[in-house]
Amino acid sequence: MEGSELRLFVSVPIASFRRAYAREYWETYRCPPPATLYGMLLSVVGEGNRLVHRGVEIAVALLSVPRVSVVVRKLWRVKEKRVGLGIGKNARPEFQELLTGVRLSLWVRRGDGEGVSPPLVARLQGAFSEPAGVWRFGGLSLGESAHLVDEIRPWRETDGREGRILVPDDEGGDLVLPIWADHVASMDTKWGRFTIGRAEALPAVPPEAAWIAVEAA
Repeated sequence: MEGSELRLFVSVPIASFRRAYAREYWETYRCPPPATLYGMLLSVVGEGNRLVHRGVEIAVALLSVPRVSVVVRKLWRVKEKRVGLGIGKNARPEFQELLTGVRLSLWVRRGDGEGVSPPLVARLQGAFSEPAGVWRFGGLSLGESAHLVDEIRPWRETDGREGRILVPDDEGGDLVLPIWADHVASMDTKWGRFTIGRAEALPAVPPEAAWIAVEAA
């Protein structure tokens, strides 16, 4: 729907978007998956039911090239019931990649498959114009709950001119990301192939090819 897009600026100091099958070494995607972005947007408006706005369309561009670092975490597990949690074999080290300095241009619009009213884009506009009208709890995160969003707001012209757009590419995309995450039966998670474009001047509205419909498989 022309003219119905909302463009946002998103800044996250530290984040990690764990690759689906990473185990002892938690690699991170260099770009937040569409499913992760959708979850963040639902949290902004205080929506706890992720089915409500399925079918919404988003597009994203990377404004920064985040630095990658590695930290060691202590993972708790249950291997021996006779000893306490985090003791002996009930703990092991895990290595995790972190991204520092994630900045995004994020577009949202009503999709053909989003049959609810008001759509997510309208609820987001209302949340930014009247924050007191939003009922939500907890911090706003992108990915893990500890990775808090520093800033999310409507776009300003001073936020940057260049970026790299994430484009769906079913034929030659070398980046496989979850579009819809099924946390109960992972077999129903919807995946998509993508390409991160080269740095270029960003348009006010991304091309049609860059829009991603966030919907179940």
